[in-house]
Formats: sequence, C-alpha cells, structure tokens
Amino acid sequence: RAKEIKTKLGTLLQKPDSAIDFIIPYPEKPPKAQKPSPGEALQWRDSLEKLLQDPYGLTSFHSFLRSEFSEENAEFWVACEDYKKTKSPVKMVEKAKKIYEEFIQTEAPKEVNIDHFTKDVTMKNLVEPSPSSFDMAQKRIFALMEKDSLPRFVQSEFYQELIK
Repeated sequence: RAKEIKTKLGTLLQKPDSAIDFIIPYPEKPPKAQKPSPGEALQWRDSLEKLLQDPYGLTSFHSFLRSEFSEENAEFWVACEDYKKTKSPVKMVEKAKKIYEEFIQTEAPKEVNIDHFTKDVTMKNLVEPSPSSFDMAQKRIFALMEKDSLPRFVQSEFYQELIK
C-alpha cells in the first residue's frame, strides 16, 4: 500500500512539459467590479467569506496582504476555490499538482503556513485527487486570515476610506 501511494505521489509530482498549462489566475483588478457601498464594505469586517466572495473585496484584501507579505494566503484560497470547480479528472490532477508545488510542499515559492498534520493529510488526499483534497488546508488558511489578517485589514486606511 505504501509503495502504491509513493508511486501515485511520484506521478503527481512530475514536472509538466509546459508550465503555462497550469497557471492559476489571481485577479489583480476585479473585472468591472463595482466599488462597494459603505454599507456593503461594512459587512466585510464581520465576514471574511463575504469579503472574499466580492471581487472588489478580494482584490482589496489581496493588495493589503501583499503589503504585509502574506498574499499567498488569499492566492491559495482562490486556487482552492477554482480547483473545487474543476470537473475533468485530468485537469483536477494537473491543478492539484500545481497547487501542491506552489503552496504546500516544503520550500514552495508561495508556501502557506500550515501545520505538519494538515500538510500530511493534504498529501494523502492528493494520491487520488478529489474536489475536497485541499479542504483541511483551505480551512486552516481561512481561519488564519480571519483571525490575523482581517482585523488588520479593517483597521487599514484603505478600508476606512471605503466605509466613509
């Protein structure tokens, strides 16, 4: 059984022929996103989920995280949301590999801060990728952003201007 897992992980971790096929888009500017009303923006301080689901909110939060050198958290969350929408098993394997290499593996370019247990569970889930393969890691990063980053974001000058 261990050898089977090792073989499947080895397949998942092989380098792609063309990395361009695996680029996950991270929005810099929301496509025709409306600036929210102060009332809408006020809701963000109580709900990270509402903030992340609003294109303007996501872009604003991502920019804020970049200023704190922690934008990988929002990028990982977006990549996981995109991954969960993938229908094709082949594309799912490709995206899982890309997310793993970019955010999960040790010394990844945009490694997210998750504990070893979560990392191990995620790696086991990738032996046979499914829409829920990254759920535990995504929940940990969401909780981290909700507890640490969101309170700082709502204190930021940019956010304060939005709610005026």
